Amino acid sequence: MPAFKYALLSVAAVLAAVAPAWTQSYSPPRAADGKPDFEGIWQADNTAAYDLEDHPARLGLPAGRGVVVEGEIPYRPEAKAQKEKNFENRATADPVSRCLLPGVPRANYMPFPLQIFQTSQYVAILYEYMHAYRLIPLDGNEHPSEGNFWMGDSRGSWKGDTLVVDVTNNSALTWFDASGNFHSGALHVVERYTRTGPDSMRYEATIEDPGVFTKPWRISMPLFRRTEKDAQLLEYDCHADGASSK
Repeated sequence: MPAFKYALLSVAAVLAAVAPAWTQSYSPPRAADGKPDFEGIWQADNTAAYDLEDHPARLGLPAGRGVVVEGEIPYRPEAKAQKEKNFENRATADPVSRCLLPGVPRANYMPFPLQIFQTSQYVAILYEYMHAYRLIPLDGNEHPSEGNFWMGDSRGSWKGDTLVVDVTNNSALTWFDASGNFHSGALHVVERYTRTGPDSMRYEATIEDPGVFTKPWRISMPLFRRTEKDAQLLEYDCHADGASSK
């Protein structure tokens, strides 16, 4: 075998060996109804809650790599200007800084764990932050025609081994992160949860809001199971004066 072909095959073998588990196929454990079992305590290990895009370290925000699949959020020009204004005023304008609920998808990558429970009819997600929760029916019913909610209205279904959650009726007051990335009340989110290993899953969310963005865009990240023997959600209360209890 020519030397260069041997080298290429060797590199390919090494890359395959070190590829992250969440990029490879995985046969997940099953719940009683035969669907993938997502129960457990999970947490993101990234800086997406501070900024979804690539970002340097700055006051109050650690450096980090972005989770936007195409690199940048496709804002309309006028919305981009609003985002920049939000960033300048982030210390007080961020809804989370005022102890409001983070909304979806932000709740899933806050620096706090979440816990998933499931039955054949529902998936429930409990969040450590601010006692937030979501009850996601799997019955195929439609979203309500009116109303907006801090955590949106979620409706789930299965696509193979992926849990797909359609989220509408979102409050216009939530942000995607602490850097001012925002949306309107027309936000539509489609989440996808896929088990990728014994203690990992891939979380993806497709974002659509035609008045703010020029096209739909997507974020993708791994979530990891908390495996400590005594892992549990603790109590995190936020107060408008900036104090908190844990």
